[in-house]
Amino acid sequence: MATLSASLPSRHPPGGKAPHRHAPAGRTLDALNFFLADVRDGLGPYLAIYLVAVRGPTHGWNEATVGLVLTIAGIVGLIAQTPAGSLIDKSRNKPRIVMVAALLVTLASMSLPFVTGFTVVTITQSVAAVAGAIFAPAISAITLGLVGPKMFAKRVGRNEAFNHAGNAVSAGLAGVLAWTFGPVVVFWLMGALTVASIVTATRLHNDDIDNAVARGLDCEPDADCDEPSGWKTLIENRPLMTFAVIAFLFHLANAAMLTSVSQLLARTVGKDQATSLTAACIVAAQLVMVPVAIFVGRHAERLGTKPLFLVAFGFLAARGALYTLSDDPYWLVGVQALDGVGAGIFGALFPVVIADLTEGSGRFNVSQGAVATTQGLGAALSATLAGSIIVWAGYSANFLTLAAIAGAGFLLYMIAMPETKKGGQV
Repeated sequence: MATLSASLPSRHPPGGKAPHRHAPAGRTLDALNFFLADVRDGLGPYLAIYLVAVRGPTHGWNEATVGLVLTIAGIVGLIAQTPAGSLIDKSRNKPRIVMVAALLVTLASMSLPFVTGFTVVTITQSVAAVAGAIFAPAISAITLGLVGPKMFAKRVGRNEAFNHAGNAVSAGLAGVLAWTFGPVVVFWLMGALTVASIVTATRLHNDDIDNAVARGLDCEPDADCDEPSGWKTLIENRPLMTFAVIAFLFHLANAAMLTSVSQLLARTVGKDQATSLTAACIVAAQLVMVPVAIFVGRHAERLGTKPLFLVAFGFLAARGALYTLSDDPYWLVGVQALDGVGAGIFGALFPVVIADLTEGSGRFNVSQGAVATTQGLGAALSATLAGSIIVWAGYSANFLTLAAIAGAGFLLYMIAMPETKKGGQV
């Protein structure tokens, strides 16, 4: 990888003095993405396991109450996406915001062994969801402010690779440690990763980050720049609006696939083996995402974002169709590994496309938040859609419907979405 200093933006602060550039910034970003991988999403699937299996027998928790908590927290997190992007746009110390968000997510999650009531648990998880909305725009902004727009795609691919590696390692550790120490070990693992994340974030020197570049701004941050709201930016930018619809369709098709596979496995092999196989699905997909993210980051400028995104939709549609060919557990796990291609490409290119479409507007991060809200809505509706189809028509009909939605996303991207890279193939 080229030295980070060679790709740093040339703009200096208003005082005219170039800031001192610290050589380890690239490796620090690697470590931050690795350690934050498990922190940024909170407890995730472990929340339901803990509340139902550990707290449920004595405190009245069941699948319905847990589902309601997750729904409320999810809605709160969606609402927080655009304000979170706006906060990052305006912030002059983004590493500090990452540290505070990591601490809030962890404290909210680690409070669960000490609280029992529905209202209190819902509040803690809503706090975690709001804080979690900070991470994606903050990491993207820090990256853009460090390396500049020319090296952004390559660096984002590397970010995603370390993020997926961190997810795979933490999931593996959680599985092994929980086998010996029980579900509560997840809390201590999360606490340790948070400490590592905060220590790593302190090594990011704030004067290395160009805040004007970090928000995609052409004019100096103290100048009189037009700053429309995030939703106004989205509505007035037709390609960005199109991309928001595409992100919605991608997550509408993708989000429920793993859940549907897990439910199918529970029916075919039983809940105990299904849990292990579901964990294998997650780890396998994450491991595939690592090389995919690196490849996309390195070649996005040359190949363009459009062909790569079409590949992502193609693999997503193929997954949905392939699930219907067999209900053999190993076949299902193998097909789920293809998620690493589609989701790997999407994760690596999502901030890159938005940075391209908002270049010069100064609204990069708030636009990320607005588009993330639409994709989150797609993910939220995906589970309801899939569950209803499974009840009415069965698993095959569900997977084919999700594949058809992916196909619609493919066609929309091919017809309506422009290429955002000058050197890319139109």
